[in-house]
Amino acid sequence: MSLPALDVHLTADDADAALRSDARRGLTSTPKILTPQWLYDARGSELFEQITALPEYYPFTAEREALAAHSDAIARTADADTLVELGSGSSSKTPVLLDALHSAGTLRRYVPVDVSPSALEEAVPGLIGAYPELDVHAVVADFTSDLRSVPRDGGRRLVALLGGTFGNFEPADRQTFLAALADALEPGEAFLVGTDLAKDESTLVAAYDDSQGVTAEFNLNVLSVLNRVLGADFDRSGFEHLAVWVPQSSRIEMRLRARRAMHVRVPELDLEIDFRAGEEMRTEISTKFTRERIRDELGVAGFSHDGWFTDPQGRFALSVAVRR
Repeated sequence: MSLPALDVHLTADDADAALRSDARRGLTSTPKILTPQWLYDARGSELFEQITALPEYYPFTAEREALAAHSDAIARTADADTLVELGSGSSSKTPVLLDALHSAGTLRRYVPVDVSPSALEEAVPGLIGAYPELDVHAVVADFTSDLRSVPRDGGRRLVALLGGTFGNFEPADRQTFLAALADALEPGEAFLVGTDLAKDESTLVAAYDDSQGVTAEFNLNVLSVLNRVLGADFDRSGFEHLAVWVPQSSRIEMRLRARRAMHVRVPELDLEIDFRAGEEMRTEISTKFTRERIRDELGVAGFSHDGWFTDPQGRFALSVAVRR
């Protein structure tokens, strides 16, 4: 079974240009920062799939449990005929929502949006086979900077951002994204967002620093991306993975710490960078929310908080926000 033609808003050249821009800005900043999207090349995506199966990594299981328990209520609240999934990846949780929307009698279209054409090519054929009457419109795009991937076709849309991705944005970037999404939606259309909830530090740190070292390999893989795409000469063995709880920001930060002083060349950027022994470079943040915090952030952007659904243990939440 073949995949329908991809609607491409992000080419390989676009992605490389964005990486060059982000890397130049982040590697020359103080402290050094890389944006998390560069963790997810083909190898990084494989490693993340492994992470979701680890016993320490509760967010994947907790979100799946919340979807399984509340998908029918989510479908009723959204009352949508089109599901747009931002950062769809493997679409492993999608069938739960598709089934609920189908049972509600409204579903007619599914729009998976991802930066990776290969992820769409792998995930979508199985969904087409399972839902032969569903109109599937796959889109290659970076939704964080381009919401043209949310099509306007006269239907009533539910835009989903699952997996806790919302927490990977800085606070100002979350508001920018929400404002752009509110502008893209019509009044009455809905946004479904998954958010990990604040909890004890030991549980949080373990989820991002597993005993098998898979998350460490995932984090270090970003250096391989810079070496491959930008011709950099990062020595991966010179860095170690850290997961740090930052209570004042209510977030986990993934970092790479230099084991020794190093001088790194990045030919594609005509850039040379020094790392001090012990210097840390941030590669990802994962904010942990309360109900009040997500309600307030949605409200500022023009959304009402119409649904709040958690897994049985209250570890992860799904919010349905309706555009006012």
